[in-house]
Amino acid sequence: MPHTPLPPKHRANARSMRKVMTSAELKLRNEIRAHRLMGLGFRRQFPIAGYIVDFARPEKKLVVEADGSQHTETDAVASDQARTLRLEQDGWTVLRFWDDEIIRDIDNVCQHIVIVAGLGACF
Repeated sequence: MPHTPLPPKHRANARSMRKVMTSAELKLRNEIRAHRLMGLGFRRQFPIAGYIVDFARPEKKLVVEADGSQHTETDAVASDQARTLRLEQDGWTVLRFWDDEIIRDIDNVCQHIVIVAGLGACF
Protein backbone atom coordinates (compact mmCIF):
# COMPACT_ATOMS: atom_id res chain seq x y z
CA MET A 1 0.00 0.00 0.00
CA PRO A 2 1.54 3.35 -0.97
CA HIS A 3 2.16 5.97 1.66
CA THR A 4 -0.22 8.88 2.02
CA PRO A 5 1.45 12.02 0.68
CA LEU A 6 2.91 13.75 3.71
CA PRO A 7 4.89 16.95 4.14
CA PRO A 8 8.59 16.23 4.81
CA LYS A 9 8.26 17.81 8.27
CA HIS A 10 5.58 15.28 9.27
CA ARG A 11 7.57 12.36 7.88
CA ALA A 12 10.61 13.52 9.87
CA ASN A 13 8.39 13.76 12.96
CA ALA A 14 7.21 10.17 12.45
CA ARG A 15 10.83 9.05 12.15
CA SER A 16 11.79 10.77 15.40
CA MET A 17 8.71 9.37 17.18
CA ARG A 18 9.90 5.86 16.31
CA LYS A 19 13.04 6.53 18.30
CA VAL A 20 11.30 7.87 21.42
CA MET A 21 8.47 5.54 22.38
CA THR A 22 6.56 5.49 25.67
CA SER A 23 6.91 2.42 27.87
CA ALA A 24 3.41 1.29 26.83
CA GLU A 25 4.18 1.74 23.13
CA LEU A 26 7.41 -0.19 23.58
CA LYS A 27 5.65 -3.03 25.42
CA LEU A 28 2.97 -3.26 22.75
CA ARG A 29 5.56 -3.08 19.98
CA ASN A 30 7.47 -5.97 21.52
CA GLU A 31 4.31 -8.09 21.33
CA ILE A 32 3.35 -7.21 17.76
CA ARG A 33 6.65 -6.60 15.99
CA ALA A 34 8.01 -9.01 13.39
CA HIS A 35 4.59 -10.69 13.01
CA ARG A 36 4.81 -12.14 16.53
CA LEU A 37 1.10 -11.68 17.18
CA MET A 38 -0.58 -14.49 15.24
CA GLY A 39 1.36 -13.51 12.12
CA LEU A 40 -0.12 -10.00 12.00
CA GLY A 41 2.15 -7.34 10.58
CA PHE A 42 2.05 -3.79 11.94
CA ARG A 43 3.85 -0.58 11.05
CA ARG A 44 4.72 1.84 13.86
CA GLN A 45 4.36 5.61 13.78
CA PHE A 46 2.64 5.25 10.44
CA PRO A 47 1.38 8.31 8.52
CA ILE A 48 -2.29 8.19 7.51
CA ALA A 49 -4.46 11.07 6.27
CA GLY A 50 -2.17 13.73 7.70
CA TYR A 51 -1.89 12.00 11.08
CA ILE A 52 0.78 9.76 12.54
CA VAL A 53 -0.78 6.73 14.23
CA ASP A 54 1.03 4.60 16.80
CA PHE A 55 0.57 1.27 15.00
CA ALA A 56 -1.17 0.37 11.75
CA ARG A 57 -1.96 -2.80 9.86
CA PRO A 58 -2.51 -1.32 6.39
CA GLU A 59 -3.73 -4.59 4.81
CA LYS A 60 -6.74 -4.63 7.15
CA LYS A 61 -6.98 -0.85 7.68
CA LEU A 62 -6.53 -1.33 11.43
CA VAL A 63 -5.03 1.33 13.71
CA VAL A 64 -3.93 0.69 17.30
CA GLU A 65 -3.31 3.69 19.53
CA ALA A 66 -1.69 3.74 22.97
CA ASP A 67 -3.15 6.66 24.94
CA GLY A 68 -1.50 8.19 27.98
CA SER A 69 -2.99 10.48 30.60
CA GLN A 70 -2.58 13.52 28.32
CA HIS A 71 -5.47 12.09 26.29
CA THR A 72 -7.91 12.86 29.15
CA GLU A 73 -7.51 16.62 28.73
CA THR A 74 -10.46 18.35 27.08
CA ASP A 75 -8.57 19.50 23.98
CA ALA A 76 -6.96 16.09 23.52
CA VAL A 77 -10.31 14.29 23.80
CA ALA A 78 -11.80 16.49 21.07
CA SER A 79 -8.71 16.08 18.91
CA ASP A 80 -8.73 12.28 19.35
CA GLN A 81 -12.42 12.14 18.43
CA ALA A 82 -11.88 14.20 15.28
CA ARG A 83 -8.87 12.09 14.34
CA THR A 84 -10.75 8.82 14.88
CA LEU A 85 -13.72 10.10 12.85
CA ARG A 86 -11.43 11.11 9.96
CA LEU A 87 -9.67 7.74 9.95
CA GLU A 88 -12.99 5.86 10.13
CA GLN A 89 -14.32 7.91 7.20
CA ASP A 90 -11.37 6.53 5.22
CA GLY A 91 -12.34 2.97 6.22
CA TRP A 92 -9.89 2.44 9.10
CA THR A 93 -10.87 0.72 12.34
CA VAL A 94 -9.30 2.50 15.31
CA LEU A 95 -8.56 0.69 18.58
CA ARG A 96 -7.52 2.80 21.56
CA PHE A 97 -5.95 1.37 24.69
CA TRP A 98 -4.85 3.24 27.80
CA ASP A 99 -1.14 2.99 28.55
CA ASP A 100 -1.97 1.51 31.96
CA GLU A 101 -4.08 -1.19 30.31
CA ILE A 102 -1.20 -2.12 28.00
CA ILE A 103 1.31 -2.23 30.86
CA ARG A 104 -0.87 -4.29 33.22
CA ASP A 105 -2.89 -6.49 30.85
CA ILE A 106 -1.01 -6.92 27.57
CA ASP A 107 -2.49 -10.38 26.98
CA ASN A 108 -6.08 -9.09 26.82
CA VAL A 109 -4.99 -6.12 24.70
CA CYS A 110 -3.37 -8.52 22.22
CA GLN A 111 -6.38 -10.83 22.27
CA HIS A 112 -8.67 -7.89 21.42
CA ILE A 113 -6.41 -6.87 18.55
CA VAL A 114 -6.42 -10.44 17.17
CA ILE A 115 -10.23 -10.63 17.33
CA VAL A 116 -10.71 -7.26 15.61
CA ALA A 117 -8.09 -8.18 12.98
CA GLY A 118 -10.39 -11.03 11.96
CA LEU A 119 -8.49 -14.00 13.33
CA GLY A 120 -11.27 -14.80 15.80
CA ALA A 121 -10.78 -16.08 19.32
CA CYS A 122 -7.95 -18.43 18.37
CA PHE A 123 -5.48 -16.61 20.63
